[in-house]
Amino acid sequence: MYTNTTRFEINDKVAWITLNRPEAMNSLNPDLRWQLSEHLNEVEQNDDIWLAVITGAGERAFCAGADLKHRAIERQADDQQRLKWRELAKQTTHIAERWHFSKPLIAMVNGFALGGGLEIALACDIIVAADHAEFGLPEPRRGLIAGAAGVHRLPRQIGLKPAMGYLLTGRHMTASRAYQLGLINDVVGASELKTTVDQYVRDILRCAPLAIRATKACAMQGLDYPLAQAFGREYAEETLRQQSNDAHEGPLAFAEKRQPQWQGN
Repeated sequence: MYTNTTRFEINDKVAWITLNRPEAMNSLNPDLRWQLSEHLNEVEQNDDIWLAVITGAGERAFCAGADLKHRAIERQADDQQRLKWRELAKQTTHIAERWHFSKPLIAMVNGFALGGGLEIALACDIIVAADHAEFGLPEPRRGLIAGAAGVHRLPRQIGLKPAMGYLLTGRHMTASRAYQLGLINDVVGASELKTTVDQYVRDILRCAPLAIRATKACAMQGLDYPLAQAFGREYAEETLRQQSNDAHEGPLAFAEKRQPQWQGN
């Protein structure tokens, strides 16, 4: 499916979401923010989707952040157009605010991931980048801050001092530096990017989907608690997995020396 700002495809339990404004380095205008929100709603609600990959069209950018040119246009727009954009904003749930998104998200970074683009990647579970990619939160250089949780997620994901070095300067980091800091999972040549992501996809699909969701829920929600509390608390996703047919299918398939047939229930 094509929209005016995205491409959305479902293939073998995987949703592929492409930010499709290459002429604007896939920067985020109101339409793209809303369309991405709608696609994520579909991923969350559709039981036939087990994981999603987010990428950008073209070879220059994953997403260069907010469309600042569009913000200038917004100031000059008439009341009717402003009302349309306000209504879109009300219907949009930013990926950065989906604190407990149940299904795995992979960011396939094929170029610049800056500002809001990096914040999209930070909200994903796995990041795979081409070796020419660059990452950064340059908002202070524009009189802004990385307010879509970038100022909070980056210190948690790479440590306080390295994060502050980038947050307070607006500097970019190379893909190799991002890998050294533990921000991304793999750095590969551009020609290997899709293949590497496909390997992650295949390995995730080998696992029971409810086990994957329970693992993600326990890991991510548990970060909010001290270790002993995280270990001892109950997780709804894990209760669901324990009661599922797949929880029986896995050990049975192992005993019968065959591949499990996951149903997701």
